[in-house]
Amino acid sequence: MKRRRATKSLEEGSYICDSCGEEIVVPLDRTEGLSQEYVEDCPICCHPLVIHVEFDEEGSDPRVWAEAE
Repeated sequence: MKRRRATKSLEEGSYICDSCGEEIVVPLDRTEGLSQEYVEDCPICCHPLVIHVEFDEEGSDPRVWAEAE
């Protein structure tokens, strides 16, 4: 499991695809909760990934990472 810190903007985060190694930028929506998980295909290699997003208690400092489905 690779972890990647979100970009400085709280509206975007990024992760590294486990399959192709590309950095993928995704929008973040804090209204969906402090801990989020969803499946999304990599836009580069099309492999399905489980995307994890976690915010700290204040709803800031997001962490985003992905792992193969």
